[in-house]
Amino acid sequence: MHIEQLQLTNYRNYEKLDISFDDKVNVIIGENAQGKTNLMEAIYLLAFTKSHRTPREKELIGWDKEYAKIEGRITKRNHSIPLEIIISSKGKKAKLNRLEQKRLSDYIGAMNVVMFAPEDLTLVKGPPQTRRRFIDMELGQIQPRYIYHLGQYQKILKQRNHLLKQMQRNRTTDFTMLEVLSEQMIEHASTLLERRFVFMDLLRKWAKPIHHGISRELENLEIRYSATIEVSEDADMEKIGTIYRDKFKEVQEKEVERGTTLIGPHRDDLIFYVNGKDVQTYGSQGQQRTTALSIKLAEIELIYGEIGEYPILLLDDVLSELDDFRQSHLLNTIQGRVQTFVSTTSVDGIHHDTLKQAELFRVIDGSVDN
Repeated sequence: MHIEQLQLTNYRNYEKLDISFDDKVNVIIGENAQGKTNLMEAIYLLAFTKSHRTPREKELIGWDKEYAKIEGRITKRNHSIPLEIIISSKGKKAKLNRLEQKRLSDYIGAMNVVMFAPEDLTLVKGPPQTRRRFIDMELGQIQPRYIYHLGQYQKILKQRNHLLKQMQRNRTTDFTMLEVLSEQMIEHASTLLERRFVFMDLLRKWAKPIHHGISRELENLEIRYSATIEVSEDADMEKIGTIYRDKFKEVQEKEVERGTTLIGPHRDDLIFYVNGKDVQTYGSQGQQRTTALSIKLAEIELIYGEIGEYPILLLDDVLSELDDFRQSHLLNTIQGRVQTFVSTTSVDGIHHDTLKQAELFRVIDGSVDN
């Protein structure tokens, strides 16, 4: 899979851009605040319909403009597919093959992207929501139906938290409504958890040997999924639902007391262990970075294993954050197999054949030359 062409209209500091890419490696060079990360963000947004940098979509629209448009053409399984995202004050439209998609779950997955940016180095040491977001974004790419269940779950969670807040303030004692919302939430929570367990199996399969190689065979990586309920990862949805039901009854009074939902996938986490030690707490910065890199490289192989094509890889200002050995390992892994975009202020100091054969693009104040 690769993106052939990208067109931007009123997108951040790009008033108009029409650019074609190499199907191997594209290096985007520019000083800070010139637009190189905006270009990477646009490719990411074309895949996921949302930015990895901001939840406020009006920031994506150029100054004093009414809308922003991202158009792209990808090659997937030897077919050329046009994609389009339009963002305005009226909302967002996503088009696949020129047809507007009513649900995001019908659009996401058409284009597969793995992003590796400096903030991804916090995947290990950052807060739990960083790791949950990682799971949700990757699972959504390979199982678009997951996005539907996640959306429904979040909608019901919001309603349930609102009710719990009212109950906390003694404005209502409507336990019947609480039980109805709990039951609705359990349906989607069970699906999310069951699919996350399957995903974890695949992630471990790829991440463990990759980490072993990057650490020069000195370290063993283990990944544990930390759920808010005690459940085996091979449990089916019915069993997961039963355990959730029992747990909700157990914590009901505490939830009313605190005014919030205390269990569910929205509170789960991942824990990484290197040689038996929790990397977040006891790992060195080098071990944390090796773990994050291993997870990202595992993502690429996992997606290939599931859909039969490599995703597009975005390396946004991340090479300078890695030492020579980790840089080489990363570039050796993707060489010749994965369409890759590298954004950087300079290629000086990065010595690798992959970059010598790359297409170079220079970004200056929202315009691109190559």
